[in-house]
Amino acid sequence: QSKGKKPLFVQLVLDNIWSLYEAVMKRDKEKIEKIVTSLGLKIGARESRHADPKVHLNAICSQWLPISDAVLSMVCNKLPSPLDITAERVEKLMCVGARTFDSLPPETQELKSAFMKCSSEEAAPVIVFVSKMFAVDAKALPQNKPR
Repeated sequence: QSKGKKPLFVQLVLDNIWSLYEAVMKRDKEKIEKIVTSLGLKIGARESRHADPKVHLNAICSQWLPISDAVLSMVCNKLPSPLDITAERVEKLMCVGARTFDSLPPETQELKSAFMKCSSEEAAPVIVFVSKMFAVDAKALPQNKPR
């Protein structure tokens, strides 16, 4: 950087994204066409002619850099395997608040081994884990809305 050179990430990634963004926002059709053909993308005429340049940008980026693929690959690469979970962690996940694992019903305690096996067999129990719940006003529920 002291000699005026850009970091490699900026040269290879950010400069390309910035040039695409600038071309779409300035509606430089020649540059956009060049970028689209060099990336091998197929952008629909509807998105290309849309009045809002963000629609065009979104169409290009969703094909060039699809976020769903990036997130899924990151989850697969970075999250630990569920088979590597410890018995203590399973007990903490199965217990709520101040309850201990020993206070759970025996049927629930038997699920601990199935939880740790992560088996996909037909005979294996299906375990659903709700990680987050949001409080919702009762008036907002569909059955309580005025008709």
